[in-house]
Amino acid sequence: MARVILIALGGNAIKQADEKGTSEEQFRNCWKTTKHISEIIKNLDKEDRLVITHGNGPQVGNLMVQQKLAEGIVPAHPMDVVGAMTQGQIGYMLQQTLRNHLKKLDLNVPVCAIVNQVLVDKNDPEFFGDKASKPVGNFLTEEEAKEMKKNNPDYIIKKVKPNGERCWRRTVPSPDPISNLEAEVIKKLVDAGVVVIASGGGGIPVLEDEEGNYQGIEAVIDKDLAGERLAEIVGANIFLILTDVEKAKINYGHPKEKALGKITFEEAKQYFEEGHFLAGSMGPKVKACLRFLENGGKRAIIASLDKALEAFKGDSGTIIEKD
Repeated sequence: MARVILIALGGNAIKQADEKGTSEEQFRNCWKTTKHISEIIKNLDKEDRLVITHGNGPQVGNLMVQQKLAEGIVPAHPMDVVGAMTQGQIGYMLQQTLRNHLKKLDLNVPVCAIVNQVLVDKNDPEFFGDKASKPVGNFLTEEEAKEMKKNNPDYIIKKVKPNGERCWRRTVPSPDPISNLEAEVIKKLVDAGVVVIASGGGGIPVLEDEEGNYQGIEAVIDKDLAGERLAEIVGANIFLILTDVEKAKINYGHPKEKALGKITFEEAKQYFEEGHFLAGSMGPKVKACLRFLENGGKRAIIASLDKALEAFKGDSGTIIEKD
């Protein structure tokens, strides 16, 4: 049976937390990232297919800072346009570096990044009060967070890590993805054997008005949840989320902290419902894995980018399967 693999790349695949985010840094990170992906492609059978999605939180945050600093000089763009801009930026970097790796391996596999919209609901709870949960931009110290809030009273800033010096980030609405508007063309490309890079940054968030027209909205969709929707479209049976930790953990930051290896769907669901996974980090990843398995997927994996091939082979990461 042919395998269809959906790889969701975390922010560390493109920009490390301690980096400024220069083009040189991001190309270097993409080069390392796509080397791991090319090794997976090398291990695929002829009929297997692979799709890639990625986050864009740091890039969106940095671009919004640039716009803030340039107020009065050039007009700022709304968040959906910023999302589209960074989607194109990252897609270009991943597309180019992956093609170069595949050429070195003498693999004639086409790669294509597309600008991609994802439909959301205007009544999603994330748009109301302080429920916005998607971190964007750099990690901040508590002092930096207070200073940012002072200078930008309308910002929502939350603690997204339980411990450490830099635990704070700005958060923006992260509505639940409903459907992928370019689903048909993505499926056709994947079926034709193209490695497609789609739904970047969770996709460009859009609403449908009463007349059936689409329009962008100020939000950032979680890339793992949007990735699960993408997995449904392409009929993926393996969902591989690559991040900066080797395994998901329960009791994170506490004496009884435990890394999770191979677990059942029921165990993962129980841990999720017990609140073991933070909303701003591991929570959406586990939620996306559960949805994937509920919707017919066979295996969901959360693993370290550095051990991507091992995780794909089942030798690393948190592996969740239904009985």
